[in-house]
Amino acid sequence: MTAARGGPAPSVLILAGTRAGPGDPMARAAGVSHKAMIPVGGVPMIARVVAALRNTPGLGPIAISIETPDVLKSLDLGVVTLLPTGAGPAASVGIALERLGTPLLVTTADNALLRPEWITDFLRRVQPRCDVAAAVAMRSTIERDVPGTQRTWLPFADGQFSGCNLFLFRTPRARAVATLWERIEAERKTPLRMARLLGPGILLRALCRRMTRPALYRRIGRLTGAQARLVSLTDGRACVDIDKPADLSLAEALLARDPSPKTASP
Repeated sequence: MTAARGGPAPSVLILAGTRAGPGDPMARAAGVSHKAMIPVGGVPMIARVVAALRNTPGLGPIAISIETPDVLKSLDLGVVTLLPTGAGPAASVGIALERLGTPLLVTTADNALLRPEWITDFLRRVQPRCDVAAAVAMRSTIERDVPGTQRTWLPFADGQFSGCNLFLFRTPRARAVATLWERIEAERKTPLRMARLLGPGILLRALCRRMTRPALYRRIGRLTGAQARLVSLTDGRACVDIDKPADLSLAEALLARDPSPKTASP
């Protein structure tokens, strides 16, 4: 079983919605309605994500959060549950937690390089008492495996990381973290309100690159009552999602050198 530390098999959520507004510029450039439908190596990226999840032993049923489910009709994704989207990714996770419960593994439709071994590695490394976990890769690991890539770095005092778009909401206490995430999303354009929410000390240390992971865990614990952890993966390619044209070119180059074991067909 791939469940973290031998617990129940997690249900899976793929975030595939589009934010309100003019739509994703990459989707428009590719001539598709949703970023999730952009071909990567000839296969819509969401089909690649579903294939990786189906090839991972021990996972539960798969749900897709998307506001217009009809766009998926042309794909052979097998049995999936379709869920509505919220105002943002965090709200969509909240809806899925209400419908599916915990444990819930969350990833994104643009995580096109996703591999079963990364999922297994992530779940195996989640600590037994952890309520919510997020996969990251260390900068040194990323630069070893994907030299020259431009990523968004999380500047901790004990090393720089980048996110890997894999999250485990392991216990019911994790719901409070999803709620906090939603509040942070709502305040992301107002730093003073975010400071009041997270605490000015946390933001100051982050800006000064003095933030430590234990300090972040303690603050999340005080705000939510949940134990949160960042889980470092061993393959730097796990951080590569598709947010801009350069990411698409990089993903296709990586797939050309080392294809995924199996992919779904469009």
